[in-house]
Amino acid sequence: MTIQIAIVEDEKNYNNALKKIINYQDDMTVVAQFFNGNEALKNLPAHSPDVVMMDIQLQDISGTEIIHQLKQDMPATQFIMCTSFEDDEKVFSSLKAGAMGYLVKGESMDKIISSIRDVCNGGAPMSFTIARKVLSHFERKLPDIKGFDELTDREKEILQLLSQGLLYKEIADQKCISMDTVKKHVGNIYRKLHVSNKVEAINKFNHFKN
Repeated sequence: MTIQIAIVEDEKNYNNALKKIINYQDDMTVVAQFFNGNEALKNLPAHSPDVVMMDIQLQDISGTEIIHQLKQDMPATQFIMCTSFEDDEKVFSSLKAGAMGYLVKGESMDKIISSIRDVCNGGAPMSFTIARKVLSHFERKLPDIKGFDELTDREKEILQLLSQGLLYKEIADQKCISMDTVKKHVGNIYRKLHVSNKVEAINKFNHFKN
């Protein structure tokens, strides 16, 4: 299946460079190019691309605002920010709006192409500096999880191991405790986090909202 891609970028040379390298791939094609935000806002839905490469700082409207307005009507389209901005506000605003990837201009074209494939396969491609920024943000916010501050240090350790995919027996072996003790800790975690199963506990650990 050919991946259909739209480019929203007001820097003409960069827009055309993206188009050229994308169209060179056997499994991709550019179905639309936009050099300003309002044209993209008006015409993107008609193209229904699989992926949109979106700049943030357009001259007439921000790429984040475009995603915010279109995401609900284009649920099957994946948006990847491709921008020179790395400040926290723009990163998290775009991700909150519905972007599934964030690349900094200057990334190699190989990285951009692989990111398009990644996002179509359910990934969330990011430049290294952006990924570190996101991880740091979640680490700082971790104590804000409702109920998280009620967990003991051991319960927090076990919840982290659960989030890494370890089984009860593996956790018991690693912490040199019995499986019954692990189960008791997990029960306390569920109660304190107000969840009823492991998936909910891990989701709350990984994807809490402010």
